[in-house]
Amino acid sequence: MTTTVNPLRNPYLIVLALLFAVESVVLAISPIDREAWLLENVLALAFIVVMVSTYKVFPLSRISYSLIFLFMVLHEVGAHYTYAKVPYDQWWQSLFGYSLNESLGFKRNHFDRLVHLSYGLLLAYPIREIFIRIAGVRGFWGYFLPLDLTMSTSMMFELFEWGAAEVFGGELAMDYLGIQGDIWDAHKDMALASLGALIAMMVTASVNYSLQRDFAKEWQTSLKIKRRLPLGEEQVKH
Repeated sequence: MTTTVNPLRNPYLIVLALLFAVESVVLAISPIDREAWLLENVLALAFIVVMVSTYKVFPLSRISYSLIFLFMVLHEVGAHYTYAKVPYDQWWQSLFGYSLNESLGFKRNHFDRLVHLSYGLLLAYPIREIFIRIAGVRGFWGYFLPLDLTMSTSMMFELFEWGAAEVFGGELAMDYLGIQGDIWDAHKDMALASLGALIAMMVTASVNYSLQRDFAKEWQTSLKIKRRLPLGEEQVKH
């Protein structure tokens, strides 16, 4: 029997949903480029639909929902301004009285780099939770597979961006890609997402190492050969 959960009985999730809804509505008002805003939110909307439609039968932990919430908040800011034009340096100057870009030697707007790093840093843990609860992975694979999936989906997103740019072209494509003249932009974005996921999994492993008594044994067991005979060839011959 499948157990279902009522989202209306989860006050923490309701608060996160309301905060995100308010931010989304506010940032949907007069974005810098309406077409770019719509394009940026295609995948975000699809993701939200999946999250909502699966909640009753497969709710995630509060940690996972919190991490997803933080990532989506950053994404909506980038969608409103377009990632290459988020005025974070002006905000920093108004708060602290000096330019963050100048102090760090930045020659470009790096908000998109922050979000790509955050993609791995914030979403690798929810991905790990899904792998553990659905695929039953343990030990090494519970850390490697979230890293691997984060890297592959980051690559897929870069391909999606490329395809969208080819279809729409012009200024919209440049705003959506946000390469800012860097021919290695896609490579750096994927590297940062991978770095973020690696950090997330290292932190998770460190916490589990300190709390989980059988951590080393589970890790070793996960790397043992479960089937010594090659898979497939002999069955096909017969």
